[in-house]
Amino acid sequence: MIRASSSAEKEVCVGRFLSLKYDYAFKELFQNEEVCRYFLSDVLKIPPEEIRSVRLVNTFLRRRLQKQKQGILDVALEMNDDSRIDIELQIRTMAFWDRRSLFYLSKLFTDGLRTGQQYERLKRCICISVLGFELDHGEEYHKVYRFRDRSGREFSDMLEIHVIELGKPLKGTDKVDDWIRLFNAKTEEELDMLKAQTKNRGVIEAIKEVRIMNLGRMLRMMYEARQKAARDRYAEDYYVREQGREQGIEQGEERASRLYIRLMEDGRYEDLKKAAENKAYRERMYKEYKI
Repeated sequence: MIRASSSAEKEVCVGRFLSLKYDYAFKELFQNEEVCRYFLSDVLKIPPEEIRSVRLVNTFLRRRLQKQKQGILDVALEMNDDSRIDIELQIRTMAFWDRRSLFYLSKLFTDGLRTGQQYERLKRCICISVLGFELDHGEEYHKVYRFRDRSGREFSDMLEIHVIELGKPLKGTDKVDDWIRLFNAKTEEELDMLKAQTKNRGVIEAIKEVRIMNLGRMLRMMYEARQKAARDRYAEDYYVREQGREQGIEQGEERASRLYIRLMEDGRYEDLKKAAENKAYRERMYKEYKI
């Protein structure tokens, strides 16, 4: 699992923009099931309708012996066909990265078999590695590895490794290209440009998530409260009330929170920022939304 140093954080947190090259943001993005489904669809070349669900699982792999190295995955998933998938981000060049990748993939594979179970219970395991460094000097930026003999005949599809390199020039119209552009985005202007150019539903949903990450703690808290309301109105009221008390929100600011939520729902992020910073602009938005 990537552990960003302070210098690495400066590189991926350009100004106030939280880049997806920051490990927290990367993991947070894949909490969104729709983003997960479309990303896997584009990388694995599976129609999205065939991926009925993805389930986040424990990212800590079991350690069978006390001295055995424990595996920690960035994002661990199980698909509806029981395939197990590890999505990892590695920005800095790492010595023996290939061996490390094989270590975690093999741990993911063997971890699925409990004591006394038969080999037929083993599940297909896939590792998707998003790399910020150059793995080789070839032009291909999305590589797929499986076990094959020298003639190219496949031995097994039970283990599969995908490598996506972020630093190489894009030369095609593959759906993975837009994901690479998203991971490389350093500003909101680049997000706007990508959104205008792409028709990829997963990337569009991911852009929405990145914008939410960049709203700031308080505004994001309000957005999450609104999301909770869709499932449970009482839980939303309780959440806003408790979080508001912790943050010292006064009763008079509840009107502002309702405005911010409405602006977020409408995707008016620039108006949201202006309203949060400027009282006169906020009053103008109150009138527009009749709050």
